Amino acid sequence: MSSVPDGKKLVRSPSGLRMMPENGAFNSPFSLDEPQWVPDKDCPRCMQCDTKFDFIRRKHHCRRCGRCFCDKCCSKKAALPRMSFVDPVRQCGDCSLLSQKEGDFYDKQLKVLLAGSIFLVTLGVSNKSETMTCRLANNHRYMFLDGESHFEVELSRISSMQIQTDGTSPGENDLLDNQCAYEGCASRASGMLVHYKPMGSQDTQQLHLEAADDKKAAALWLAAMHKGAKLLYEAKDQ
Repeated sequence: MSSVPDGKKLVRSPSGLRMMPENGAFNSPFSLDEPQWVPDKDCPRCMQCDTKFDFIRRKHHCRRCGRCFCDKCCSKKAALPRMSFVDPVRQCGDCSLLSQKEGDFYDKQLKVLLAGSIFLVTLGVSNKSETMTCRLANNHRYMFLDGESHFEVELSRISSMQIQTDGTSPGENDLLDNQCAYEGCASRASGMLVHYKPMGSQDTQQLHLEAADDKKAAALWLAAMHKGAKLLYEAKDQ
């Protein structure tokens, strides 16, 4: 399935123009669904400052959460790549801050994941490892591992992901906290333990990645994947 080309199409929604995959099954696993707007009849007042709406004070819907606000509480327009909007869209204060933080992932860390890094890869409980380049697919849906052999992991089928740091073994739960993962602490990341279900199977398998020669590049890739995992789990819980 990873070799199927992902066509795109422009879709006009009440919130704005979105660049969407032609086949909904090919949505990025980081993406969020567009929310249902709170009906006008159910929000006579701003859901932030409680200002009553009238002919002068008009209501506006946040494109991220779908709640309604006055112009003062929903005046910012920010990029929202997780919903594939072409242009910045109106968002409430809390949502715009969240979208701006996520923008760092799309502007920086995503490029690191797409470029890939080199790891020593071990499947299951085997003692044999293989040097492989690990990278994120262009459609964000797969993690490719290439060496003498090739295989891929679909991100939506990952059940758990642990980032190991220097001095921890693969079985220890030493997940970097979200802030530390990319703000000065990326150099601590040394490996990753992934549990996932291969396509067509309900049995969980284990995959372990250990930084190869370029420790710094591997650490940056791992830190970026940790941040991506947070978005992935948020999307699953939506």
